[in-house]
Amino acid sequence: MHKRDLAEGYGAVYLPHALERKYPGAANQWGWQYVFPSRNLSTDPMSGKMRRHHVDPSAVNKGIRSAVRKGGLDKKVSAHTMRHSFATHLLERGTDIRTIQALLGHEDVSTTMIYTHVLQQGGHGVASPLDDLFAQESQG
Repeated sequence: MHKRDLAEGYGAVYLPHALERKYPGAANQWGWQYVFPSRNLSTDPMSGKMRRHHVDPSAVNKGIRSAVRKGGLDKKVSAHTMRHSFATHLLERGTDIRTIQALLGHEDVSTTMIYTHVLQQGGHGVASPLDDLFAQESQG
């Protein structure tokens, strides 16, 4: 989709002005594109340019609800559940809290710290890097 958009002159996403000035051409690069792009092009109200924006968040939640139903799960699941799970798994793997803060886009680390309540593992929940090496040896 991105390659086609580029070929047709619509491959640029909106970037804040400072980023656009600092990284000319970045708006056309794959790394800056939306993970969940909209099916349709629309006019950017700020610039008047035709662009592909992100899909409406309700469509993502609708897809998740459909998958939950098809999977026979009896739980309430949303995109926020996925975000929470992502942060929790990063913490379980030992990712530092500041990195998680940056990935989630939290301005204040206290917001990110909310995710630490689910760990409650103490020192016994921390895996040694040597455990990872032994796991790799046994698989390879």
